[in-house]
Amino acid sequence: MLPQLSGDRLFITDGGLETTLIYHLGLELPDFAAFDLLRDEAGSQALRRYYEPYLAIARERGLGIVLDTATWRASSDWGERLGYSTEELAEANRRAVALIEELRASAPDVPAVLNGVVGPRGDGYVVGEAMTADEAEAYHAEQIGTFAATAAEMVSAITMTYADEAIGIARAAKAAGLPAVISFTVETDGRLPSGQPLGEAVEQVDRETGSAPAYFMVNCAHPTHFEGVLEGPWLGRIGGLRANASRMSHEQLDAATELDEGDPEELAREYRSLRERLPNANVLGGCCGTDDRHVAAIAAACVG
Repeated sequence: MLPQLSGDRLFITDGGLETTLIYHLGLELPDFAAFDLLRDEAGSQALRRYYEPYLAIARERGLGIVLDTATWRASSDWGERLGYSTEELAEANRRAVALIEELRASAPDVPAVLNGVVGPRGDGYVVGEAMTADEAEAYHAEQIGTFAATAAEMVSAITMTYADEAIGIARAAKAAGLPAVISFTVETDGRLPSGQPLGEAVEQVDRETGSAPAYFMVNCAHPTHFEGVLEGPWLGRIGGLRANASRMSHEQLDAATELDEGDPEELAREYRSLRERLPNANVLGGCCGTDDRHVAAIAAACVG
């Protein structure tokens, strides 16, 4: 069993990796591809500096941490767009795991899980050209297979916009022998960008994979976008939350030219309220617009 499922302690994640790197650190990320920083030591060092405050929060609060690789865009279509060969992309995924492995070794007093992050084949806000579950399994098996040959202890599919892609990823992870987490994003009405209700998507993935995912999460949406749809037996399958700082819709965020950081304390109160309805949500972090200030406030509000 993954340690974050034991219920012994709360686990945090990092916040909005890409938005922090771009807006706070002034780095350029083509196609929002943070893994491209692993090309050289300067980029790798920037990633180390990004993660360190989150390890400090976990240590200070006596929490665990799920350490994510910077590989949301490190699948074959995106790698090809950025000029990576198949082997160069595999090496970037391996370097990403090695970096979080190094971070864990630097903080032996913090319980940490090494998590290989998988992103959508298409855009993270719209469905675009949808795959069947079989096509998604074949596509994502390459990156997941690379993770399986490293120290990664799980994989997470982040910002999933439709159920079939999530089903394919869950199947590919199971075949590779890695626990999988499926994290859906929703629009302001609590439905996936595909239009499917969140609860129906969770139930479909479980039904068509034999409940293969270790748990589900919701990410890249403000709590007010999905708090109104939290009803039904599927709520017990929600093991984590990674909300946006902003209340804006995906369309508005796409068009924004400045970062909306929201209010860390307000977001923390909303997390605390959500956890009263999501008893198994034991993994808490952030997404777009959030940084270590938001995660620190969330940890302070939610530690019993």
